[in-house]
Amino acid sequence: MNWTALIVFIVFFLLVTVLGFLSARWRRGDLNHLNEWGLAGRKFGTVITWFLLGGDLYTAYTFIAIPALLYGSGAIGFFGVPYTIVIYPFVFLVMPRLWSVAKKHGYITASDFMKGRYGSSTLALAVALTGIIATMPYIALQLVGIQVVIQAMGLTGTGFMGDLPLIIAFAILAAYTYTSGLRAPASIAIVKDLMIYITIIVMIIVVPARLGGFGHIFAAAQTALPNTFMLSPKAFSAYGTLAFGSALALFLYPHAITGTLSASSRGVIKRNAALLPAYSLLLAFITLLGYMAISAGIHTKDTSAVVPLLILKELPSWFAGFAFAAIAIGALVPAAIMSIAAANLFTRNIYKEYFRPAATPAEESKVAKIVSLVVKLGALFFIVVLPKSYAINLQLLGGVWILQTLPPVVIGLFTRWFHRYGLLLGWLAGMITGTTMAVLNHFKGSVFALHFGSTVVPAYAAVWALIVNLVVAVIVTAVLRAAKVGAGEDKTVEADYEVDAATT
Repeated sequence: MNWTALIVFIVFFLLVTVLGFLSARWRRGDLNHLNEWGLAGRKFGTVITWFLLGGDLYTAYTFIAIPALLYGSGAIGFFGVPYTIVIYPFVFLVMPRLWSVAKKHGYITASDFMKGRYGSSTLALAVALTGIIATMPYIALQLVGIQVVIQAMGLTGTGFMGDLPLIIAFAILAAYTYTSGLRAPASIAIVKDLMIYITIIVMIIVVPARLGGFGHIFAAAQTALPNTFMLSPKAFSAYGTLAFGSALALFLYPHAITGTLSASSRGVIKRNAALLPAYSLLLAFITLLGYMAISAGIHTKDTSAVVPLLILKELPSWFAGFAFAAIAIGALVPAAIMSIAAANLFTRNIYKEYFRPAATPAEESKVAKIVSLVVKLGALFFIVVLPKSYAINLQLLGGVWILQTLPPVVIGLFTRWFHRYGLLLGWLAGMITGTTMAVLNHFKGSVFALHFGSTVVPAYAAVWALIVNLVVAVIVTAVLRAAKVGAGEDKTVEADYEVDAATT
């Protein structure tokens, strides 16, 4: 047991716990309304939104998994760096339009927009279910980050006692999310991001100095891995589509949309699209931790343990406790936002739509709070009861699935040409295609190779599925428009997509 690290870890964990409960009083609003509990009243300015989205998108599992991929596979692990750069021009162009129409019509979820844009409850349900299903294993993977650092400090065991620290951590998370809503992860994100920045700055200065500099680190990595810095030509298409497809998918996840819709104006979103690449610079340094672990002589079959083992070996125990607290808090922030986003989807687009159309705002808020607890319990079930590989496998599918909502959500922000049934059938075709590819891969990876004669083209399965999705949507739309089949009522007008807070 590393008692020094554990004590420091507990102190910082208690700090954010208190902060989470106090957040209910921050920018006080009526938490009996879903708009206040689930979106914090859409009041967050540039700085808070920057911390919130940064904490939302750059998760503890990113801190653990990206260096682990570099440690085990070499250059392919760098795909996370370009995709988190490519995403921000997309955010700048797309997300202000979604914010404007959502603000104008009171939409809280992407599925609310589906109902208003296409007049289709079925399409809205498809997008809601996709978001919820894709989010569940994502939350579970945040637990993996907490679990890894807890075990690194020596808190190990079997059965219930081994899982008890993790259960306590998520019980605390559930409590302050229930009471404070989105305000809790927003306030905690500030502390979390500052701690992560401090941790990385210290590590990229101290660890290379202890290991003989970056030249020695890169030389050691090149000796250990065949594709340390350069991809083989056969991997180019896989790398490119993995980065591009991941970029397109990132802001389709419910938690990213929730964080975006909580902003106070279009300008806040645009400024964040310009400022958030600072996190990509941080991610580049995080990625290099994989090479540092090789140079430091870290040997483990569990690549998820690479970063914690590196921290324990190269840094003092008190700082290890600080770094582990940063990683654990980095799991709590996105997990809280993800559970809130999933609860918003269920409440607005399933419960109210199909079970209680006359539900009051107070009833909506109450149901969302309860569902957020259920979602967390489901994620905990993944880690405590099922093998960890289940969550990882489903997360691979999560990216494939969520990308299939791009045509109705993103393209729908710019044009109403697509028919609602075309989008629905395209979504279904994409979901079937992507899931089939994952099954044929035995859930061992997200890259699928197609054979075109003698040419083999490996690519991200989500991109293949999206191509099928778009082809089906275009063909069905053309046929239905030619047959003059009703396309559903559009409750929005073009002006709704450019309006800012001052004019609503």
